[in-house]
Amino acid sequence: MSGESAEGVAAVPPAEVVAVGPVVAEGVAAGPVVPGPAAAERRLHFLTPLRRAWVPIAATVGVIAQQGENIAERIADLSTVLRALAMAGLVVVFGLYGFLSWWFTQYSVTDTELRIRSGLLFRRTAHIRLDRIQAVDVTRPLLARLAGVAKLRLDVIGTEDKDELAFLGEKEAVALRAELLARAAGFTPAEAVAVGEAPERELLRLRPRDLVMSLVLTLAAWAALAGGLAAPVAVWWFSESPWATLAILLPILGGVWSGTGGRFLTEYDWTVAESPDGLRLDHGLLDRAHETVPPGRVQSVRIVEPLLWRRRDWVRVELAVAGSKNGVLVPVAARDAAYAVIARVLPGVDLAALDFTPAPRGARWVVPVWWKGYAMAVSADVFAARHGLLCRRTEIVPHAKVQSVRLTQGPWERARGVADLCVDTGANGTVTARLRATAEAGELLHAQAARSRTSRAAARPDRWMT
Repeated sequence: MSGESAEGVAAVPPAEVVAVGPVVAEGVAAGPVVPGPAAAERRLHFLTPLRRAWVPIAATVGVIAQQGENIAERIADLSTVLRALAMAGLVVVFGLYGFLSWWFTQYSVTDTELRIRSGLLFRRTAHIRLDRIQAVDVTRPLLARLAGVAKLRLDVIGTEDKDELAFLGEKEAVALRAELLARAAGFTPAEAVAVGEAPERELLRLRPRDLVMSLVLTLAAWAALAGGLAAPVAVWWFSESPWATLAILLPILGGVWSGTGGRFLTEYDWTVAESPDGLRLDHGLLDRAHETVPPGRVQSVRIVEPLLWRRRDWVRVELAVAGSKNGVLVPVAARDAAYAVIARVLPGVDLAALDFTPAPRGARWVVPVWWKGYAMAVSADVFAARHGLLCRRTEIVPHAKVQSVRLTQGPWERARGVADLCVDTGANGTVTARLRATAEAGELLHAQAARSRTSRAAARPDRWMT
């Protein structure tokens, strides 16, 4: 609410104090780099130059598009032989660029870090400490799957962008992923190679018909489609300009596609499996992705219940993971099945036993009608807040992941005797229990700070394979 001010703050010590040394390469946070033992340099897959060659090709296409008429006139003046020679010269230049960029890109795994060296004129060396790696994802775009290669993407604590190795052979990518995770868990180099890929146990698999039905029953998709049909018609009616109509139509159609067809392609055959290195997510129809939800790094869980899903008792589960962009755990599933998966992320938490208390009746003057959708619950393990009537969202934060607790109260809320309790997490997120009675919010403020301190002291370490 605009104009709100903080009435009280109870700070909680950070969940994890990270000592970050100098940044040795853009996008890679690491501590002081200590030269490790020499390791064998490895190169990417031999098909990688084909991917690297697209950089000068795209630049050339951009120049041609900008100077289209002039270039067309110059090409028309050339003879057939010169045109062929020019085309051959471009192919050689593009191929040479791709080859050299591949040749000068190498990686190695030492006892303490993964090193990635790249760059033709300006050399770049990324030192990624193995103990800072929290997830290693394997993605297989459609063309890469046809060629038998894969892309390895690394989630590193303290960085927002993922470093990647593109491309590796599929077997090599899987083996390297297993080795990195084993090294991150503390295994020696010899043990890491011997451990190999950790076994897994399937917990949930999404059927295509359930995914299609969930998209059909999503009101947001229908609303976007209605807007996509009505807005261009209105623009055409008033302006009669095809360009203005297209400028309105294309972004709306893009939004509709991302919420329907795009989601279907991304979430097709969604599988959740449990392994010693975390929960593994496999999904995708054209581009296949293999992601990992690291144990102990989940900061909060969100359960989404669209209006038309409730009759089938379906829910969607989303996550906030510190330093990671893997945001979906279960696209759609029956409540019992989804709760069983969440129990693997939040051990010992019984979501069905949470007792939500609604907002007091005095809140109806602050947020008319919609105040009925606000509620909160506190158990021995988690803090939970709920909001929404048409699309109900429940956000759950383990006490051990709370960074700070704040009480905010605007002038209108203060007049009606209610306040908001804000819980900040380590994923730069905030879970807010809105419209609580002022006295209740004040008591919760100090009680939640105490619960977070004691829970963090008893929390298990965030380690793999333990």
